[in-house]
Amino acid sequence: MSRASGRRSIFPRWRDGVLRVCAWAMTALLAGCAVGPDYHPPAAPHARGYAPAPMPPETAAAPGVRAGAAQRFEMGGDVPYAWWTRFGSLRLDALVARALRNNPNISSAQSALRQATEMTAAQRGYYYPTVSAQFTPQRQLLAGNLGGNSPGIQGNGTIIQTCQNANAPYNCGVTYNMYLSQLAVGFVPDVFGANARQVESLQAQADMARFQMEAATITLADNVVAAAVQEAALRAQIVATQRLVDANAQSLRILRAQFRLGYAMRADVAAQELALAQARQQLPPLRKQIEQTRDLLRALVGDLPDASGDTGFDFAVLRLPTDLPVSLPSRLVEQRPDVRAAEAQMHAASAQVGVAIAARLPQFSIDAAAGGIASKISQMYFTGGPFWVVTGNVAQTLFDGGTLKHHERAAKAALRQAQDQYRATVVAAFQNVADTLHALQADADALRAAADAERAAAAALAVTQRQYDAGYVNRLALLTARQAHEQAVLGLVQAQAARYTDTAALFLALGGGWWNRSAR
Repeated sequence: MSRASGRRSIFPRWRDGVLRVCAWAMTALLAGCAVGPDYHPPAAPHARGYAPAPMPPETAAAPGVRAGAAQRFEMGGDVPYAWWTRFGSLRLDALVARALRNNPNISSAQSALRQATEMTAAQRGYYYPTVSAQFTPQRQLLAGNLGGNSPGIQGNGTIIQTCQNANAPYNCGVTYNMYLSQLAVGFVPDVFGANARQVESLQAQADMARFQMEAATITLADNVVAAAVQEAALRAQIVATQRLVDANAQSLRILRAQFRLGYAMRADVAAQELALAQARQQLPPLRKQIEQTRDLLRALVGDLPDASGDTGFDFAVLRLPTDLPVSLPSRLVEQRPDVRAAEAQMHAASAQVGVAIAARLPQFSIDAAAGGIASKISQMYFTGGPFWVVTGNVAQTLFDGGTLKHHERAAKAALRQAQDQYRATVVAAFQNVADTLHALQADADALRAAADAERAAAAALAVTQRQYDAGYVNRLALLTARQAHEQAVLGLVQAQAARYTDTAALFLALGGGWWNRSAR
């Protein structure tokens, strides 16, 4: 009867106390305010275009050559996510997909995003009370020479051992058990919004990690496309250079024969020897570049240099995209992941100012505990065993040598730095798009000029070939015309590669279409 009545009279009291603590904590939380500046996204730049004057709506065309089609700019068009598929190569599509799946930099960026997200979720946990349970069993021997209760007197719930031998002090004293169990609740109300600002800062850092991951993704795709184009260009240059070497070698053999017969001067032979040496000198760097490009492609897809297989890219498997979307200037800052990352960094710095200000204000905490203590487990929650305690604390730093003040000033300086970095990133983004658009116009003009030069050289070679067949010119003149044509082919190959590479660079400069991934 007494045990049941003890439970009824004790538990409601400490339970009501804990409920009151929770009510006070929620009241303090709802009444709190977040100090520091409230973040507002910056306005979009007031730019009308990417050049002082309107740019032509399309590029020049070079009819009759690969990658010679005119490219049309669709102002306000949306950038697709899988923009590399517009190059019309299934091999390239598969390589990009493999890179996005296996490249360790993408996996690292994804892990950084997960880490930032978990850190934000962990900080949100401070909005809630911390509840812990504790059970502490204790067995202790009290010294028998401390006075008070004499050995042999039975205390409340203790086991008394009398001294059997005065020369054996370990047999004297009191041995007893004590059991403690309690449920503790701790809470730090966010009165001035320090935790809210910290969560805001961590969420902004998570946003920054997400945009950095998007930037790594589209940059990887661009690198794969650029490397594939580079390999195709190097293949074509090696073939043209080898033909140039063969033509120079044939010319040198003819001149040496003419020199022996007295029909050519030694200076002509020396000049041709120099031309052959210079042509041969071009081959080793080209071969080195193509092997390094293949190594790069293997690394981009996550393979080691000894991985078997040849990528085998050439211009025959690539198609030049002709319809190019160009984002409006007002949309560019929303699409560029580097700009969005810089904005998120600015947001995080703004929230840290609030954290620093809140640290200079009074700090509040509430703690409560309820449980039972007794010498026997069965008696912990009897009348007299249960207990509860509620503690409130308010602390204010009075002197710290200026530490908190300088922390606040440092946070404000970091915010100004982040604002300047954001503006610099925006300016660089607009410059990047403008440079790429100008490069595409110049690439088209360069390709048309290179195509004209190649056609002229081909026409001259054809005329020389007919003259040689008719006996009007010698073999040396024919080889000279062939050398001029191969030089023109080299220029044409380089101009073609520039159009492919700068087209991919435009998709990258406009943000890479990461926002359309879900719609793919």
